[in-house]
Amino acid sequence: MAPAAITPESSGTTTPTTTTASKLTEAGIKHASHNSNGQTGKLAALDASLMTTTLNKAAKTVPEFDGPEAKAQKTMTDHMVTASWTVEHGWAAPELKPYGPLSIMPSASVLHYATECFEGLKLYRGYDGRLRLFRVSRNCARMCRSASRIALPDFDPKELEKLIIALCAQDGPRWLPKDRAGCFLYIRPTMIATDPALGVQRPREALLYVIMSCFPDMSKSLATPAPPAMQGEANGAAKASPGLRLIASSEDTIRAWPGGFGYAKVGANYGPSLVAQGEAKAKGFDQVIWLFGSDDYVTEAGASNFFVVVREKSSGKLQLITAPLEERMILEGVTRASVLDLARERMTKTQDGVEAVEVVEKRFNMKDLIAAHEDGRFVEAFAAGTAFFVAPVSVIHFRGRDIGVPMDGDSGVYARLIKQWLSNIMFGKQEHEWGVVVEEKAQ
Repeated sequence: MAPAAITPESSGTTTPTTTTASKLTEAGIKHASHNSNGQTGKLAALDASLMTTTLNKAAKTVPEFDGPEAKAQKTMTDHMVTASWTVEHGWAAPELKPYGPLSIMPSASVLHYATECFEGLKLYRGYDGRLRLFRVSRNCARMCRSASRIALPDFDPKELEKLIIALCAQDGPRWLPKDRAGCFLYIRPTMIATDPALGVQRPREALLYVIMSCFPDMSKSLATPAPPAMQGEANGAAKASPGLRLIASSEDTIRAWPGGFGYAKVGANYGPSLVAQGEAKAKGFDQVIWLFGSDDYVTEAGASNFFVVVREKSSGKLQLITAPLEERMILEGVTRASVLDLARERMTKTQDGVEAVEVVEKRFNMKDLIAAHEDGRFVEAFAAGTAFFVAPVSVIHFRGRDIGVPMDGDSGVYARLIKQWLSNIMFGKQEHEWGVVVEEKAQ
């Protein structure tokens, strides 16, 4: 299927597809222009142009890509970026400095009230020799919205983007040399409330920081040995069959709910899910497919957005379906948005033997999937996110029953095609505005 033109990328804000999500985005933008006291323009704004630089004089040894250090997920690059904030003064000048420990008080708000948010994205070494980020403006805008949800300070998303690019320009050339085309580093922007007061109140101090890490390639075939984070057998051995094996969340376990904070990328969304994740792995599954309500509505798969391709019963048309944003239960994933954008641009007509699909964001439940499976209308399923990238699903276990998901070898046809399109943009095989080129600093 030949590529088609893509709508130009926005300047750091998302374009939700529902009324509620649109209001949420507008609220995030409005929040970003005010300080925590509701005043405007009186506190120092986050300003990347003020950043100071102190280089690490004891550079680390760069490990092999996707080696043991990457699988352990503990090896960071030489530098990090930090910026502190106080309610009295606003943002201090950011610093690019050697990676190292943070100093916070035992009473810090983040340690007691989960006042923390973060992002996850990657820096790619393209096959054309250049470093790239992928739709970084979306990550920065989403982090601003997440910060708003947990009373952390405002900032201009464009300034965070500049800080991320500065760190990538500094550490990217050495940690992703040009002979590592097709490789990547993982980037983790984070904001925590450092206010030392124990009272349950809006934080008066905060710290924004950005770090980069060696990270395992989770997009490889799941038939290969998996890193600890992906191992699915009770004895820790990686399973041999391709595709993610998902198990439905139990009736008494809910990941997110309407009007909650499932849409925000905050730490409070992840800690409570670890028990269910551990139980899933002990039973031989990779991830939990999170359901909601007595009707078992499907929301996410692990920490990824979830997609199915199903033939609609009455019309016979193929539909690419994912859960909607309007109830704020799911994360507005950057990969999710990209999958939907590409499908709407490139899959509206049957081409090269690949049948056209209708893109639908709507509620669907396990009853719908079981009916589609029994009727032979369930075509494929996949999870999509920064860590796993586009990962095909082979099995969904629901209340004692395994639902086999059709596969075309090691993937479904649509997941494979979308994954290739995205990879081409990320690694520079296709020039595209979603791929933000990072100008490297001389080493």
